[in-house]
Amino acid sequence: MLKKIIPVLMILQAILLADFVSIDANELKQLQKAGAPVIDIRTPGEWRETGIIPGAHKIMFFDERGGYNVQKFLEQLFTVAPDKSKPIILVCRTGSRTKVVGDFLDKQIGYQHVKDLKGGIMFGWHEKLEK
Repeated sequence: MLKKIIPVLMILQAILLADFVSIDANELKQLQKAGAPVIDIRTPGEWRETGIIPGAHKIMFFDERGGYNVQKFLEQLFTVAPDKSKPIILVCRTGSRTKVVGDFLDKQIGYQHVKDLKGGIMFGWHEKLEK
């Protein structure tokens, strides 16, 4: 039983101790206007289903089965966000995947100002955006 609990606790700790910040839709728009790239890490099916934020870069991290290709993701990311000292904004469906990817980019890759859209596209963009 303890062997099953420890990995869950480690994931929760990584999420809770992440150095990146969750932002709302209006903060996202302000940062985007200032030049921060918005990176939509969802799958092509999700992009078709709910659309994408105007100007966002579609760079899938996890595929439909939960698999991933870190090297391919980073190659694409480095083309739109080469400067690790500047802000980047991650978007997924509900904000869960961006926590994992944001923590990875912060702690393993060295991005200093990773932000994610709180609630993702479903709850942070479609429902919270001020017109």
